[in-house]
Amino acid sequence: MTIQCDIVTQERTVFSQQVASVSLPGTEGRMGILPNHSALLTTLAFGEISVRHPDGEEEHFAIGGGYAEVQPDKVVVLADSAEQAEEIDIERAERARERAEQAMKEGVQDDPDRYAQIQASLMRAQIRLDVGRRHSGRRRREMATGPSAPQQDEN
Repeated sequence: MTIQCDIVTQERTVFSQQVASVSLPGTEGRMGILPNHSALLTTLAFGEISVRHPDGEEEHFAIGGGYAEVQPDKVVVLADSAEQAEEIDIERAERARERAEQAMKEGVQDDPDRYAQIQASLMRAQIRLDVGRRHSGRRRREMATGPSAPQQDEN
């Protein structure tokens, strides 16, 4: 059995396929979604979405918060930002994190809105780095050996 999973932002559809399961970063903790799940509407935290395909392969996405609507046959993620792990430019994410950290150090002079923007930028950059780094080694090994070759864990 499968469940349709759509991950969308205001700009584009990031992912749309039938999958075996979805793991979401809910604001109250991680949640696993399988086919025939009860209906649910939830907020999402900054974090990683993992989808498992029926063949066992997984794909990973960095998201910057949003909402998820779950129906027995479909999961729709409306993300503030979303990027597939393979799309993440780690160097660019590192520069964004450094800029946000510098802005935090310089202070925001009694501007709570600006502080919230900087904090969100920092969290988004860190999530992108975490997801990109965690899954870039696997991507490199698959490109070098092919996805069906046995792989060893780097840890």
